[in-house]
Order: sequence, then structure tokens, then C-alpha cells
Amino acid sequence: MGTPEFAVAPLEALIDSDHDVVAVVTVPDKPAGRGRNLKASAVKEAALRHEIPVLQPEKLRDEDFQNELRSLNADIFVVVAFRMLPKSVWSMPPKGTFNLHASLLPNYRGAAPIHWAVINGEEESGVTTFLIDEEIDTGNILLQSKAEIGPNETTGELYNRLMHLGAPLVVQTVDGLMQGSLEPIPQDEEAAMKPAPKLFREHQYLDLSRTARELHNQIRGLTPFPSPLLKLQFGENHIEAKVAESGVEMETIGELGELVWDDTQLKIQTSEGVLTIAKIQWPGKRQMSVRDFKNGFAEWKSIGIVGKP
Repeated sequence: MGTPEFAVAPLEALIDSDHDVVAVVTVPDKPAGRGRNLKASAVKEAALRHEIPVLQPEKLRDEDFQNELRSLNADIFVVVAFRMLPKSVWSMPPKGTFNLHASLLPNYRGAAPIHWAVINGEEESGVTTFLIDEEIDTGNILLQSKAEIGPNETTGELYNRLMHLGAPLVVQTVDGLMQGSLEPIPQDEEAAMKPAPKLFREHQYLDLSRTARELHNQIRGLTPFPSPLLKLQFGENHIEAKVAESGVEMETIGELGELVWDDTQLKIQTSEGVLTIAKIQWPGKRQMSVRDFKNGFAEWKSIGIVGKP
């Protein structure tokens, strides 16, 4: 059971294993693009390539869907990046239903675990398989696999690594459940847990009262999606520009919010250190290097930070 690309690698790994994938459950096709043509999920496309039956229920509590699911006689349900399941579904298979989560639980329960691990400057992340229960991401842990986070690694880069790290872990978990060799471990509810809530637009804005290191982590954590936003002032207009490829320099170039444009970078004075930015995207334009932006925008010297005198 899954939807996005993150669920494809585990599906492919299960197909290549000794286990029999009897069906795939995913969301209904949705309109996409300018033509609003129906588009299948990444998981459905992968399943069809392997001629695996696909179920696409509108509602998981639908009786006809649950009867069809029950008729498959599956030993285990595997869930990767899907909707919250009702108990009538996750309690169905005799060997249990487990989820692959992109964090080292119990930390970073929630919708955006990869983003928040990077935003918070974590040096380590990983993937966890756990048995599903009534709550979100709280079930007993089956297996975990760890991965270091590089100091300049983005969410997109970590996403790809965890996707491939999770694929063999899913197969190992299915192996263990079928053999009865796994001992589920309750999550430590007394641990100092960090949440991973859904990201909203308010999380995208860069607050220069924070340190350059914190802002660098925020930019990495929001790259490539949903993108960090820098509020700039151009004349009387306030512009929200997307930025990427940041760095940190421990120096001082002026007062808080001071902007310095050099040949290849935009430098911004923060509360502690200087934030450097190598790429910028003006509204309605493509992303480009700071060099190309300056060459194509003659009035770049008039740009400032919103709210700076």
C-alpha cells in the first residue's frame, strides 16, 4: 500500500525477493498538468509494469474494497507513504501490517520526517519498520537502519538515499515476520521526541534573526520542495524569491539584513554569521545562478531585505 516514488523501491525489492506480491493498493488516478488528464501514482505505474493487480479505493472503509482485500488472503500488508488505515484493514492479515517510516522512531513521527530532520540540523536519520496500531507512527518497532546526514545535504538528496535504504529493510521485515523471528519493541514514550508535522507556507520564510547555520539548515530542509522563501524589497514592491544552494561564513559584513552581492553569491548578514546563497528564483522566472541573475537584471543593486532600513 503506497502512493509516491518513495514506495516504488520497496515494491520493486519485494517483487525481486522470494515473496509473492498479490496486489498493490494505491490512491485513485488524479487530474494533473495543464490538460488535467488523469495521472496514475508512481506505485500504480510500477505495479502495472509487473502485471500486478491494483486496487484504488476512494474510501478505505468501503465494504466492497475490504471484501476484495480479504479475498487476496495476504499474510502481510506492507504500507509505505499511504493514508492512515482503519483497524478493519490493518488487523486483517494474520502476520500483521507494518509501515516503513523515514525516521528513527520515536523521533520525527508525522508527515514530513525527512524535511524536519534536515531543518533541525540532525547529523543522523534512517528508516524504521513498525507494526501499525490505532495511532499515527506509534506502533512497536520491528527493524531500523541508520544513515548519516551530510552537512550540506538537502531533503531531496536524503529522500533518495532513505528510499533505497528502506527497500531492503522492507524485505528483511517481511522475512522476519514470515519466519516469526522478529521481536517487536515498544517505542519509548518517555524519550525526548521531536515531531515532524506537515509543512505550511509559514515554514518556508527565512527569518534573519536566526543564525546563518539555522537558516542554512532550513534551506537544505526545504530543497527542492516546498522551497525556502526570502522576502526581498524592490522599490515599493515586496518580492518572495526562492533560494537554493546556501552556505555559512563566520564573518560580519554589516548590520542584520545587510546584503552584499559578489560575483557568484548573495551574502546576507544574520544574527550570527553570514548566509551565502548561490541560486535564486524570481517570481515567474526559472531558477538561476546569482551570476546569471545579476547579468539579466540590471537593477539588482536596488534589491534589499524587507523591513531593513
